[in-house]
Formats: sequence, structure tokens, C-alpha cells
Amino acid sequence: MSWQRVRGHDSLVEAFDRVVRRGRLAHAYLFTGPPGVGKRLFAEELAKALLCESPQRGQLEACDHCTACMQFAAGTHADFYVACRPEDKVELPIKEVQTLCQSLALKPARGQGKVAILDDADDLNEEAANCFLKTLEEPPPLSVLILIGTTAERQLPTIVSRCQVIHFAPLPESLVAELLQAQGVEDLNLVQRLARLSGGSPGLARALADPALWEFRRTLLQHLVRAPFDSVSLAQALIHFVEEAGKEAGAQRRRAALVLRILIEFLQAALVRSVGGTPRLAEPEDLRILEKLVERLQTEQFLALLGRCLEADAHIDRRVQLVLLLEALVDALGQKLG
Repeated sequence: MSWQRVRGHDSLVEAFDRVVRRGRLAHAYLFTGPPGVGKRLFAEELAKALLCESPQRGQLEACDHCTACMQFAAGTHADFYVACRPEDKVELPIKEVQTLCQSLALKPARGQGKVAILDDADDLNEEAANCFLKTLEEPPPLSVLILIGTTAERQLPTIVSRCQVIHFAPLPESLVAELLQAQGVEDLNLVQRLARLSGGSPGLARALADPALWEFRRTLLQHLVRAPFDSVSLAQALIHFVEEAGKEAGAQRRRAALVLRILIEFLQAALVRSVGGTPRLAEPEDLRILEKLVERLQTEQFLALLGRCLEADAHIDRRVQLVLLLEALVDALGQKLG
């Protein structure tokens, strides 16, 4: 039935089923874990099961046929609310949170209670977080609040203390590969590569499947071994590629994060090769570029470059000005490769 859409989190489904049967459901949960592993999907299926008016006897399982389930599927259920960060924003606006809290304060329309999902909880600013905290402290009767973020450390301690934290682990590579094939990715070599690079996140794997990203990857790697290193040309190419993602800041930051992901993967492979290991790269052109880098740099330099890339990746999430961040990263590469 409804839980069939949720893959790789069977133990959590069973845990929530036990909690509901025992009448121990908490009023607030914080779902944490890497982006793209299914936290939002799980939250939606949980909400549907809780609001279902004809659940299977003794199971936390939506029937998918009652009026409540039909309204939920159509996005019109009066007792289900979602607040998330708009595409063109870098923070979750307080107005979104205020609307969510006001809706929760109303009496349930169908009598089964209310369920609210606050997605992008990492992007709450202090004002919006404090606004939501009032609802967490005095939750409306028959309500369940689900916050979705990456780590508890990125939330206010006062919010974390009022939630039960549920961690979602990355999915196995084999399951990510299976999901990619089910979604129409036919190239088996690409499937395996995406599954490995995704770190157990089907959502990230789908984003990495963008052909434009792999076309730019060739440009990026060729710049790494160009002598002398042309930082101006690479910075221009990188910024242009990121801005092609669209006018919204969120879309540009997501594309920049994907570029950093593939750069980090390549530098990790170079690091493995520099210490005598066998990297997981199969493309002849990749191996040729990798060997050139290994000839030019020492292990310590690869470690420094990886550290700089990881630092840049962290700053993307912290909303640092993107163009300046990318230019600084290219300059750091040039200091090692120039």
C-alpha cells in the first residue's frame, strides 16, 4: 500500500507502526539525514497514514481509497500543511512559518487531527525559528509536527529539545542503482558511477545524472592539467555554468554544490593514487588526467585541495556570496596547480 513508495527505511516504518499502536506518538519529530534519502517522502506517507479514515486494522497503513486519502493525494486535505523555503529564497521566510502555525491553531476539519511538515528546517533564521518554537511549546491538540533537516546541530537547541530526533541513514549503493534504473537511467556504467558518487542519496544521484554536469566536468578536469593554470578562464567558465542553472539563487547554489561534488570525487581518486592505491575511475581520459596530477602534486597538496573544496561546500550552505566563493576556490586551486 502507501509505504511501498518508501525504500530503504523499513526499520523506521516498523518503529513508527509500533509507536502508534502503543499510543506513544510524539507531538513533534525532527527528521535528520543527508539530503535526498527520502525524509520528505517518509514524512508525507506518515502524514497520510495518520490522517487515513479507514486504516488497515492494527497497522500504520493508509488505505489509499477513503475520502481523506483521496484528498491527501490531490493536495487538498484540509488538515495537512507543508511549509518550505521558496526556490528564490535562501532562508525560510517567517511568513511561511506564521501561516503554518495559524493553520495548526484551527480546529481539525475532518476530526482526525492535524499533521504539518516544516521542510528545509536548516534554513530557518532565528526569527522564524522562535516563531515556530511557540507552537512546539504549546502544540494544538491532536497535532503532529514534522521538521526536516540535515543535522540536529543546525537547529536551535530549544527546538531540538522539544522534538524526537529520527535519523535517516544513506541508502546502499545497490538500492540507489536500482532506483536509478527504475527511473529510466539505462547506462549501467553511469548508474554505478552515480550510485557511488551520490553517497547513498537517490535524490542526489538524480541531480548528478544531468548530462550538462558531465559535459562541464570534462572542461573542469582539462583546466586542472592545463599549463600554465588559467584561473581567470576557469573561474569564468565555472560561474557561467552555475548561472545557467537559472535566475534563482537556490538553483545556482545546488548546481555549484554538484560541481564541487564531482571535483571532490576526482581529487579523492587522485589522493588514493598518490599513496599507491587503485582509484575507482574507469574512463581512460580521467585516468590520464589523474596521472598528470599525481606527477605534479604530493599527497599533502591533494589533502589541502580537498580541504579547501570541503570548506567551499560548507560555505554554500551558509549562504556566502556565491561568485566570490567560486572565485576564491579557483584561486586556491591555482596556488597549488599554477
